[in-house]
Amino acid sequence: MRPPAFWGGAPSAPGLVAHLLGPLAWIWAAVTRRRMARPGVRVGVPVICVGNLTVGGAGKTPTVAALLGMLAARGVAAHVVSRGHGGSLAGPLRVDAARHTARDVGDEPLLLAALAPVWIGRDRVAAARAAAAAGARALVLDDGFQNPGLAKDLSIVVIDAGYGFGNGRVMPAGPLREPVAAGLARADLVLALGDPARLRADWPDLARVEVIEAALRPLATGMDWAGLRAFAFAGIGRPEKFFATLRGLGAEVVATHAFADHAVYDPRMLARLAHDARAAGAQLVTTEKDAVRLPPGFRARVLVVPVRLEIADPAPLEAKLAEIGLGPPAAR
Repeated sequence: MRPPAFWGGAPSAPGLVAHLLGPLAWIWAAVTRRRMARPGVRVGVPVICVGNLTVGGAGKTPTVAALLGMLAARGVAAHVVSRGHGGSLAGPLRVDAARHTARDVGDEPLLLAALAPVWIGRDRVAAARAAAAAGARALVLDDGFQNPGLAKDLSIVVIDAGYGFGNGRVMPAGPLREPVAAGLARADLVLALGDPARLRADWPDLARVEVIEAALRPLATGMDWAGLRAFAFAGIGRPEKFFATLRGLGAEVVATHAFADHAVYDPRMLARLAHDARAAGAQLVTTEKDAVRLPPGFRARVLVVPVRLEIADPAPLEAKLAEIGLGPPAAR
């Protein structure tokens, strides 16, 4: 599904459609509030939750990857727990990149499995218990902020500063999974991708929680993108951000194709992309998350732009990790 255009409207003027969908949004918010009132289960190790308040991509996966790096530097054996969105297997099971595909376990778990053990499960508590039994000393919960199953020791809400909270309405009237005030009340830290100044002006509730700034930067791979004729495609939450990144690297983006988040690339679709790229005399280019959804034979024909999260000042996050017993070795 692609988000409707009115979801991105101004908070002060969400539009007629959003207004008409207000009663359904109220029901959605009430159900979420009741669900989140239930106490979560503890599994004996600290749980760090990375989530967001909106539907679609906000930068959760790069944030999880950055956290895994920080925990590894502290000597903490961290495992990831994910629902496995987009995958067919119910779990709980550990992702095996040599055996599983994105259709089995979802694209994000497959991508993260290169960095740390990843467990998927429709039942996140069962997956978390399996991870703890396998030796995890900390769990990073990928996209479980609105799931009450596990008790969280640290909850990080990721926000795309350029998009914010859209029109500020709850689904289906807007992109929010729950009201901003309710969500931020449970957050321990907000990580804003981009300058949070405008966010603070539009959303005064952000004053109640610490906000840190971060950015996604292309990883230096030695690839010279300058002047490359690129035929770019992406099925992520905000494809236009990827296209802008590619242009920023100096590539000549001759065409773009934006697909729905977690899009499944069938053979006919891939054949059409290859045909159109050849006709344009251009090279197919996509994201890391899209690449894991491609068949191996086709993936070899596509260039990938890897990105990594850079946090402007990691000290607040480091302090939060120390508070839950995951500080530097000397502090532990």
